[in-house]
Amino acid sequence: MTTPRTIVEVHVLQTVPPSNLNRDDTGTPKSAVYGGVRRARVSSQAWKRATRRAFQDILDPHDLGVRTRRLAELLGGHIRGLDDSIPQADAWALAAETITAATGAKVEPPKRNAKDDKNGKPQPAPEGKYLIFLSTRQLDALAELAVQGREDIKAFFKEKENKAAAKRHANSRHSIDIALFGRMVADNTDINVDAAAQVAHAISVHRADAESDYYTAVDDHKEREEDDKGAGMIGTVEFNSATLYRYAALDVDLLRTNLGTGLRENETLDAPVRRAVEAFVLGFTQSLPTGKINTFAHHTLPDAVVLKVRSSRPVNFVSAFERPCQADQDTGGHVREASQRLAKHIPAIETAFGADEGTLTWVTRAGDDTQALAALGTELPLRDAVSAVGTEVERRQNGSA
Repeated sequence: MTTPRTIVEVHVLQTVPPSNLNRDDTGTPKSAVYGGVRRARVSSQAWKRATRRAFQDILDPHDLGVRTRRLAELLGGHIRGLDDSIPQADAWALAAETITAATGAKVEPPKRNAKDDKNGKPQPAPEGKYLIFLSTRQLDALAELAVQGREDIKAFFKEKENKAAAKRHANSRHSIDIALFGRMVADNTDINVDAAAQVAHAISVHRADAESDYYTAVDDHKEREEDDKGAGMIGTVEFNSATLYRYAALDVDLLRTNLGTGLRENETLDAPVRRAVEAFVLGFTQSLPTGKINTFAHHTLPDAVVLKVRSSRPVNFVSAFERPCQADQDTGGHVREASQRLAKHIPAIETAFGADEGTLTWVTRAGDDTQALAALGTELPLRDAVSAVGTEVERRQNGSA
């Protein structure tokens, strides 16, 4: 008999107008072939970043981390926060040695050219060769260690116990975003964190082709009679529009392992788990990649959200759209057909493969076109549905499932 798991799933139907949320190296909106036809696509990386940015409005900054190559500059600020008598350059040097001891990554001053030296440009902070994700609490702990070793930081980290402490600080009290999205450190795989959240590439439920917007810009200062009357500049912007199926799955058991003991003093283990689950569901559901946002202002919210808590492996229902939806030639629209497809496909798959056992479902939707989804579960406004998911997760974590 296998131990029941706790998996939270988020299924979203969302319509976006002409936009370019996530472009490739040529500036064209990303796409993919699925079911033999070209679909609009938004990468999982783009929506993960949008979700992490949404956390800034949902979570306490102390529950979050920072992913950057400029950790020495960041950690240097924490060091000077503990002791402002340490000059900035010395704080950066302490930070660089501490990061190397904690992660194994080399942190060095970026290369300068002769022009920088000639112009007296100040020495920049050291940088790593790749992005490293550390939580605010990890930076605080490493800063305290760096200050302890300030007299001779290289000799300090030659002591085994000090180097071990640095690694321990970098590998404990992970922030919620690190616990959700994971961390890879190429030079020290011991401190890697497996992501608890999986996010699918969002794809349109219908065929979608890229279109091109040819534009001209007027030179406001061309006022004289003899001036050229043509445009000041011309260009094109690629875009598409789509009804997207978005999907994410969260392994709550792995999330609990990643978070370890409570993030705050006197906090139980269950509290950060529930806080992380609710933040993820809310952040993923309401966030939106901001590619070309000033050009298209594509600020839509989902048409419908289906939340599930299940005890078995996660299930992605994208196969409901393997055959693309067809808009009516006269009335148009994809949301109604997409909702009807999902409403029929989800119970069919779950019943056929026994994935419905012990599964709870909540639905948040807007408009008549999503009516078919109402039968899938309990209908609630989004924040109430998210709270219901959190309550169920907490109940299971307490062993009362």
